[in-house]
Amino acid sequence: MSRTAATPALAVATLLVLAAGGCSATPHYTPPSSTYYVSPSGDDDNAGTSPDEAWRSLAHAERTGLDAGDKLLLRGGAVFSGPITVGEGEAGSADEPVVIGSYGGGRATVAVTGGPGVSVHNTAGVEIHDLDVTGKGGSYLRDGGINLYSDLSDGRKLDRVTVSDVDISGFRAGIAVGGGDGSTGFKDVQVSGAKLHDNKDVGLLVYGPDFDAGRPTYAHQNLRIKGVESHHNVGDPKTTKTHSGNGIVLGSVRDATVRDSIAHDNGNRSSPEAPAGPVGIWAYDSTQVLLEHNTAFRNHTGTDVDGAGFGLDSNVSSSTIQYNLAFDNDGPGYYVYTNKKNGAHRNNTIRYNIATDNGRKLPVSGALAIHGKDIRNLAIYQNTLVMTDSPNGPGPAVRLRDGQTGVSLRNNILVTEGAPVVTSEAALEPADIVLQGNNYFTPTGSLTIDWANRSYPDLAAWRTATDQERVDGRTTGLSVDPCFAGGDLPDIRSAADAPLVVPDCTALAGKGLDLQALFGTDPGTVDYFGRTTGTPPPVGAAVPSPPE
Repeated sequence: MSRTAATPALAVATLLVLAAGGCSATPHYTPPSSTYYVSPSGDDDNAGTSPDEAWRSLAHAERTGLDAGDKLLLRGGAVFSGPITVGEGEAGSADEPVVIGSYGGGRATVAVTGGPGVSVHNTAGVEIHDLDVTGKGGSYLRDGGINLYSDLSDGRKLDRVTVSDVDISGFRAGIAVGGGDGSTGFKDVQVSGAKLHDNKDVGLLVYGPDFDAGRPTYAHQNLRIKGVESHHNVGDPKTTKTHSGNGIVLGSVRDATVRDSIAHDNGNRSSPEAPAGPVGIWAYDSTQVLLEHNTAFRNHTGTDVDGAGFGLDSNVSSSTIQYNLAFDNDGPGYYVYTNKKNGAHRNNTIRYNIATDNGRKLPVSGALAIHGKDIRNLAIYQNTLVMTDSPNGPGPAVRLRDGQTGVSLRNNILVTEGAPVVTSEAALEPADIVLQGNNYFTPTGSLTIDWANRSYPDLAAWRTATDQERVDGRTTGLSVDPCFAGGDLPDIRSAADAPLVVPDCTALAGKGLDLQALFGTDPGTVDYFGRTTGTPPPVGAAVPSPPE
């Protein structure tokens, strides 16, 4: 929108009189905010300031600027030809945001063919709520449905944008939050109650400039995503130079949370020729990211990598994946990866998560995959990872490759249908990675662990050969039936099925290592289901609940 209103002559004269009088105590003048209405039954010659005097078109609304505190409301249930734009010089107040939404019951639809549906450029202090946004044509190829972008040269973080209760489809990205060169971007961005579907590349994307490990900066900070469902963002078979078909992607952000969100059925048209594949929910080039209480399932990949539920990718630090559920993904339920040998992938945690029946296309990746050039100080504990044989063959619960330093896997339940429970392609030493206090189980055959091209027939043989599953000379680790409530290999088809992996016997109750006492790791106090874990904790993501 563009500001065209002239300043009234009387207001100018009044200000000159006050200035001449030297009244330093005069309060700052704030112009009154306005509410503008748009309805198919309106008229662009109307004032626009009441439902009875509504404008007819968004094109007319575009010619009126939006000051801090103004509202632009569209008639619920109606379809309007967009776009809506809020540009530099408009809005700008975190305390008095511009509001864009619907009125009169139901949600209005903003429809575009080419370009974003709602664009916020080089400004903030904006709330967008209760809208459907649909795109086609060029919008599907190039644009974000709700597109936030800053390319300011002064490095400012633009303060506060809230997006809630929207439905977005038909764009390259459902919601995009971007920053140009330098450190400019957004802070205090909240997205909640959004349904992002049938977009080309991604449901929700946060991105910024290329990462510099020597001088790390992040375009965005304080990002909160809650209650978002990102699904059927299919990918593009013509996109062969990068991945497409992701659910939620966080890049160039400091301090971000994704909570109570779902990513499913994404990536089914992603290119088999791309060098990387899509993922349900993941982060890259970011720090202090928290992914918790989310679900990722039936996410796909066209190529022979990725297709995971959750991931921490290159240059991620001080971040945590916890209390999540991943099932029926093409790739691993969870992965950690970096292709950079720069020390920037460090101090991350994966805990209290559940994974079942992943690796449906790529069983070799397992339920959890850790690989890359330089992964440092990664803590993985209190997870339950179950891997059944897929249509493409068996796979491990944990897949390891070279490139780790200071990685630990502790107090996890690791179960396969018959495949090796752990597979490591490299001869990893305890200085690289330690496995301690885990439970290794295969219900339908003999337990095996593959390590550096050798297969070990039981836990004891592997321990002797590799010095794994020892703490201060004491042997650790178990190989017992975890007694899952859902049977040996629980079949999870929704988040409501998660209790099927709760042990209903006491074989693993209180059998975990005391992580705080032994390693100085604060394990938290509750399991996946919010139940108190106790000290020492159980093994796995859930406190056993034997029948009374």
